[in-house]
Amino acid sequence: MRTSRFLLFLVAAFLTAGTLLAQLSPKEQLGKFIFFDNTLSSPTGQSCASCHAPQVGFTGPSSIVNNTTVVYEGAVTGVFGNRKPPTAAYGGSSPVMYFDTKSHLFIGGMFWDGRATGWELGDPLSEQARGPFLNPREQNNPSAAAVVYKVQTSAYSGLFMTVYPGTNWSDITTTYNNIAGAISAYEKSSEVNPFTSKYDYYLKGMVKLSKDEQKGLSLFKGKGKCDKCHLSKQGPKGQPPMFTDFTYDNLGIPKNPQNPFYIEFPNWVDPGLGGFLQTVSQYSQYAAENYGKHKVPTLRNVDLRPDPAFIKAYGHNGFFKSLKDIVHFYNTRDVEEWPVPEVAANMNTAELGNLKLTDADEDAIVAFLKTLSDGYVIENSAYSRYMDEENDSKPVLMQNAPNPFNPTTIIRFELPEAGFVTLKVYNTLGQEVSVLLNRYESAGLKSVVFNAGSLPSGIYFYRLQSGNTILQNKMLLLK
Repeated sequence: MRTSRFLLFLVAAFLTAGTLLAQLSPKEQLGKFIFFDNTLSSPTGQSCASCHAPQVGFTGPSSIVNNTTVVYEGAVTGVFGNRKPPTAAYGGSSPVMYFDTKSHLFIGGMFWDGRATGWELGDPLSEQARGPFLNPREQNNPSAAAVVYKVQTSAYSGLFMTVYPGTNWSDITTTYNNIAGAISAYEKSSEVNPFTSKYDYYLKGMVKLSKDEQKGLSLFKGKGKCDKCHLSKQGPKGQPPMFTDFTYDNLGIPKNPQNPFYIEFPNWVDPGLGGFLQTVSQYSQYAAENYGKHKVPTLRNVDLRPDPAFIKAYGHNGFFKSLKDIVHFYNTRDVEEWPVPEVAANMNTAELGNLKLTDADEDAIVAFLKTLSDGYVIENSAYSRYMDEENDSKPVLMQNAPNPFNPTTIIRFELPEAGFVTLKVYNTLGQEVSVLLNRYESAGLKSVVFNAGSLPSGIYFYRLQSGNTILQNKMLLLK
């Protein structure tokens, strides 16, 4: 029954999603279907999104899990992974892993321990996407052939054939790699990596940071030394910063005693990158000096959460439960009483441990980190000034009011010239829940009433398309 319902959803979504799907290429759309398909596990019930959900920045979606075990249960009841789910967003630019002889650091690859190197497929993200399907602690499929068969008999198999014409379903290796390639394409798409944080708009000159946020940015780049690994500078051609240098580091994080993996294997110590390098003859000589090091994560969406009370976990093992906690750890690791590090060797002592930041400094850094969440809504006054001064020929989509709302709210927008307009509402899974406008509109200020009486409480996104311009805001329904 679960499978049938999911197939019906896929067909309906593919036929009706309209504007949302039109923004994805066919390959990205295919990857999205696979990413959210919970029939691809054994037993069914777990998808990629089970551990990498959009409403929390494509990482762990359960506040309860994040506050307790941190690691997520796989398709098999009672079987858990050993590390916190990293974000699936903003990782696609990680290079194929290589050893930089100048810095004596390994750079690139995917997973916390770097084992998805990209050496085989030329794309670390594709190699990472192959892993969870066959991991008995995750989606638990017996073989790649089992995954291929499920995709072959899925509601989106026709799209798969369109994206990969001439597919030979009996060629398991090629088809399985193509499945992973489609997921990688979706994870690299603008839907997963929209660059819509306050900091992105700040870099474009569209908004100003508050006094505390500006102070936090200065500390982030200076005394806090965060920018040493979490690079905040734009690329040489103006590319948005990724807030990681794709290297590996040992921060001296303590063992997480709530991780069920340690109950199952009480003597296990997480070796990180060093554990992987031990398996590679070419680089095994560097295993010891990289023992306990883990991938430097992007800080994008580090505070993205569905509500203020939602708990996120930080560090490769989720030991920390708030940004304040982990910033305080960076600041005071070597001068305050903290639990002993899981791995004491190879700890970074140059860039954290005794930063001599004040409590107010820590709070300012946290304030800045909160500007890195996607979906930031520009206030009307600031946006109007930007539109008037820089971009007065484009439509303006204003924040709905009231917000939060129950059950009705008003959405306003302004058109500089007449044209065909669509205004649609989506839930956090990207499913279209309402079409408010789909017609020709004259120029000027417009108002549309949205009634969400039949919808559950939660975050929703409303998207305006006028010509080639697409604008989106979020709103909160509280019943």
